[in-house]
Amino acid sequence: MKVVLVVDDEPHLRRTLAISLRAHGYEAETVADGRSALQSIAERVPDAVVLDLGLPDLDGVEVLRRIRETSTVPVVVLSARTDSTDKVEALDLGADDYVTKPFGMQELLARIRVVLRRAPDGAGGPQAFTTSHVSLDFAERRAVVAGETVHLTPTEWRFLETLAAADGRLVSREDLLHQVWGPGYQREANYLRVYANQLRRKIEPEPGAPRYLVTEPGQGYRLLGDAPRTASPATPRPAP
Repeated sequence: MKVVLVVDDEPHLRRTLAISLRAHGYEAETVADGRSALQSIAERVPDAVVLDLGLPDLDGVEVLRRIRETSTVPVVVLSARTDSTDKVEALDLGADDYVTKPFGMQELLARIRVVLRRAPDGAGGPQAFTTSHVSLDFAERRAVVAGETVHLTPTEWRFLETLAAADGRLVSREDLLHQVWGPGYQREANYLRVYANQLRRKIEPEPGAPRYLVTEPGQGYRLLGDAPRTASPATPRPAP
């Protein structure tokens, strides 16, 4: 039975979520503040976390930041904050999805199912992507570019991992948004442009002329390895 930790300061909402989760086969744990959430995760890491941002002690963003220091547990943010800046900040810190209040219970349950399916299980995903310039170890979350270790955010890792799994094939904008940010994201092409540009500055030899993270205009993105070198034409020998 999958364990879902609900972190919200509204007692009625905690009870409603717990009842719905248990009715759908999950084990539900509930806490009312950020410190209790961090303590609960330290004692027993759940399979997923539903996290409100408006908590009475620690801001939910700070709770998310601390979770990501030690754990990759899937986190679905549940918040009344609708500003796109808040969404981008939470997603960039490593939230797997962002649901705004008020929300439909069936939609939230669907989002939880999606992040649980996406959670790493040690098999099936790409293990590494390596070129002459960049080396990405997806299992260890370690990026080395031109011999130097480079920090990538959790969202940047999911972006690259989704592309690497396609093994050079085109990943459509819609599929990339769905895999990286969740099923509620289908038209936010600006997210893709922002993160692609950020990643190019980190991993490309020449960000303005990308060699690895390639855009197919109007379609999507590819992650390509080193292009095969073509043999130089032989220099003709002078006639005897």
